[in-house]
Order: sequence, then structure tokens, then C-alpha cells
Amino acid sequence: MKTFTKLVITTLLLSSFMVAGQVTAGDYGKQKVVYHINYDNPKAQAGALRNIQNHINAVGAENLDLKVVLHGNGLAMLLEPESLPNLKKFKHANADEKMTAKVSDLKGQGVSFHVCNNTVKGRKVDIESDLYDVSKEDIVPSGVAEVAKLQAMGYAYIKP
Repeated sequence: MKTFTKLVITTLLLSSFMVAGQVTAGDYGKQKVVYHINYDNPKAQAGALRNIQNHINAVGAENLDLKVVLHGNGLAMLLEPESLPNLKKFKHANADEKMTAKVSDLKGQGVSFHVCNNTVKGRKVDIESDLYDVSKEDIVPSGVAEVAKLQAMGYAYIKP
């Protein structure tokens, strides 16, 4: 009887490890995702970047086409702190060393950041001097229209 009980327990343990291994391996397949950020809270933005990294960790960078669309107050994520005094329509400039390191790391993993031109123009942001690592290729005509376009192209929408 004791041998049978040990066998059953061993079998159950092995089965649970196999199931746990399958869950952590995460067979999510290929994904297209757009993360939408239009808020300036530095903690919330850092949390969004953690969500993005966790997403990459789960799916694998090679299986993920991930875009971040920033508009309105969301541009604070890439706004250089020394630019804040000149830009009255922003409350925060969150592109400190920690934030820029996270952004650079995500870009290195294939994440692209799209910046709303309406916000850039409306808030008189200088792309070259006020924003961290943003080029003209990163600018989209409208942040909300970009989100809608990406959704129409099959991108899953996430607002962290």
C-alpha cells in the first residue's frame, strides 16, 4: 500500500511540474500589439514599461511586433527634464536616466515608439532638443488615428 501511495504522489508531482513547465513556456504565438500612453504620471509610465518588458519576456521579442503610441501628456515619458521650464503645457518631464534606460532597452528589443505630431505642434515641442531619442521617422500625424489604424491592421490594443 505504501509503495502504491508513493507512486501516486510521485506521478502527481511529475504531472504538476510538466503542466507548470507548459504554462511558463507560454505558447502565445506571433502577436501584434499597440500600447497606448496618454498620461504623464511617472510611476504609471514606468509601470507601463514594466508591462511591456513582461510581455516581451512571455512571448519572446522574435514573436512580437510591439508599438507604443504616445500623445498628449504621454509625451512626458520622452520629455527631457531640462526642457520642462520652456514647455508650459506639461506638468512632468519623465525622461530621466532610469526612464531613458528602459526606453533604450525596449527599443533594442524591437519596440517602436510613435509620437503624435498634433501634440508636438500644439505644445511647441522641439523633436531634436526636447525629446529623448525621437527622430522624424517616429512622428505620426495623429496619436489617436495611429492607434485606430494599428487596431484596424490587427494589433491588439493595450492601455496599461
